[in-house]
Amino acid sequence: MDKIIVTLSGLFAIVGIYWFFFGKKETAVSANEALTIIVDGGYKPNILRIKKDKSVKLTFIRKDQNSCLEDLIFPDYKIKEYLPMNQPVTVTLTPPHPAVSSFHCGMNMFQGRIEATT
Repeated sequence: MDKIIVTLSGLFAIVGIYWFFFGKKETAVSANEALTIIVDGGYKPNILRIKKDKSVKLTFIRKDQNSCLEDLIFPDYKIKEYLPMNQPVTVTLTPPHPAVSSFHCGMNMFQGRIEATT
């Protein structure tokens, strides 16, 4: 009986670890004209769907003290912003939008994706 309990506990631990590290954690949200993104251990939401030919205002509020999240970079738009703690920072993305682009922190440890749709 002890061997069964130990074996099942081990299997549950393996499944839990796999889910924690490799489980899908992406959340997609459509942003018509404006959207607020919370920066806390990453970007929430981290996948943004925007209209292909419209400007969109993204407001970032940083809640995490991690120094990596101080900088916000949009390489395709050539935008770099400083995110102070608990203060909203608005970034306007103007067309033309690439079909898929990204944004990330200063060290590229935390990423988000922007998908332009019709």
